[in-house]
Amino acid sequence: MTKTITLLVARLIFAGLFAMAATFKFTGMAATTGYIAAAGFPAALLLAWLAAIFESALALAFLTGAFFSETAVLAAAYVLFLAFAFHGPSHWSGNRDEFGFFIDHFTFIAGLLFAAIHGPGARWALRAGVLAPR
Repeated sequence: MTKTITLLVARLIFAGLFAMAATFKFTGMAATTGYIAAAGFPAALLLAWLAAIFESALALAFLTGAFFSETAVLAAAYVLFLAFAFHGPSHWSGNRDEFGFFIDHFTFIAGLLFAAIHGPGARWALRAGVLAPR
């Protein structure tokens, strides 16, 4: 029972973080667009909408457990991209905090990869997926 509860709590944390990020993007689309544009990406508004939609899909997948392992791997790749794009080495000079933000992404990635290997748990999860542990 402890394993089931622990996995469910982890899934809720992952879902909550991505749902919160998506909510911030949807409610502050102009600010998100500006942040993306400031990082040098073209089509910032399109990318902001795609990020918000993708984060919503991640939250839904973590909540349901469907395609859980695939979702965790995709989320880890996304978080790695965010680390380098918005907090990577080019941001470190003049702002030491950016290095800390960069490193923080790797603890999140480690959790996501651990989750990808262990799956969504035996209960309260849809059993869809290609990589799902049997």
